[in-house]
Amino acid sequence: MRQPWEHYTRFGLISVAILALAGAAAAHDIPNDVTVQAFFKPSGQRLRLLVRVPLKAMRDIVFPERGPGYLDLPQVDPLLPGQAMLWLGNFIDVYEGDTQLPRPEVVETRLSLESDRSFASYEQALAHLTGPRLTNATSVVWNQVLLDILFEYPISSDQSKFSIHPGLARLGVRVVTVLRFLPPGGAIRAFEFVGDPGLVRLDPRWYQAAGRFVEAGFFHILDGTDHLLFLFCLVIPFRRLRSLIPIVTSFTVAHSITLIASAYNLAPDALWFPPLIETLIATSIVYMALENIVGTANVNRRWLITFGFGLVHGFGFSFALRETLQFAGAHMLTSLLSFNVGVELGQLLVLVLLIPALEAFFRFAVAERMGTIILSALVAHTAWHWMIDRASVLRQFPFQWPELSLPAIVIALRWLMAIVVLAGVLWLISLAVRRWQGQTEAPEEH
Repeated sequence: MRQPWEHYTRFGLISVAILALAGAAAAHDIPNDVTVQAFFKPSGQRLRLLVRVPLKAMRDIVFPERGPGYLDLPQVDPLLPGQAMLWLGNFIDVYEGDTQLPRPEVVETRLSLESDRSFASYEQALAHLTGPRLTNATSVVWNQVLLDILFEYPISSDQSKFSIHPGLARLGVRVVTVLRFLPPGGAIRAFEFVGDPGLVRLDPRWYQAAGRFVEAGFFHILDGTDHLLFLFCLVIPFRRLRSLIPIVTSFTVAHSITLIASAYNLAPDALWFPPLIETLIATSIVYMALENIVGTANVNRRWLITFGFGLVHGFGFSFALRETLQFAGAHMLTSLLSFNVGVELGQLLVLVLLIPALEAFFRFAVAERMGTIILSALVAHTAWHWMIDRASVLRQFPFQWPELSLPAIVIALRWLMAIVVLAGVLWLISLAVRRWQGQTEAPEEH
């Protein structure tokens, strides 16, 4: 017969075992945030890719330890090249032109402390990777060190066009990759992307950049609920293409101006500016909806108001485009114009779907005037809540007038020049609208 103390002993041993297993499982959990740093440098017929990643992102291996859980560094070092290929090298696809390069060779691996700053530059990172290794004189645990790797790829020429697909999203819940491309004789180009960005062209040709940004603009307008509601308000009272052309054109010209100006750092960079723009975008929707309800909309009035609000929406587009501009390469203006083309294609698709849908709604469901009021009221209600919520965010940022300095004066002069250009554009658009109206009224008289 077992003694009671034996049951307690067995229960204690089982509890300790469960806790140990739980600790081991926790040690191999997927990390929440992982930052990968990389340098991409072609030189001659060799491409070097220097990568730094937290060792805790490599989960399916138990590294040799000593003492109370410290890494046994001389025993760990031989395991690092295999882990580097397993977790990184096999998931990074590099292309020279349209040809995928073979899997890389792991030239060097090093463990680094989290406080190490050698990846501040390519030269320091390379010197660190070819320098001395950590020894057991340094006591560290496995989830408090970084793994640095030097990959090498054979290439035909360092003047080729290179692309990379860093499929590293599996390293953590949220993976941020910071990649710096060092072309021969050129300026460093920095990239930052979250998760799996797909194929990234490090030095795109103009048509490759244009295609990417046309696609980005097209899907941005379709994903932007506030921009779609604004467009919806424009269409409700004007469902004929001839009436919509000057209105949509003024919106296009206006948002193109501020989008390009913002991309070239002519917009304010204060913290209060983005929430101000978001609040004004919601306000523009409320105003357009109320104007539809009151029934005072006409082409001459609406294209001017649309132009003003288009300037605001252009800044909103620029916020969405800010992270994408890193993929423009040397084709900044081409990419911006292509983004605008994509936005216009998206708007055209929306118009093609909206106009017949509204015609059918007003013909078979409800009278036009009543339908205009109902639809505009629903839009105004939604946009009003947006405006209130965004204004509450805006109030959290205190406004401060910029100090009078030479840079501030230069920026003010630039904006004065922009205002003069805008006035000229408005005058030209007004002439075009009057001529357009004259051409459309003439056939109706006959």
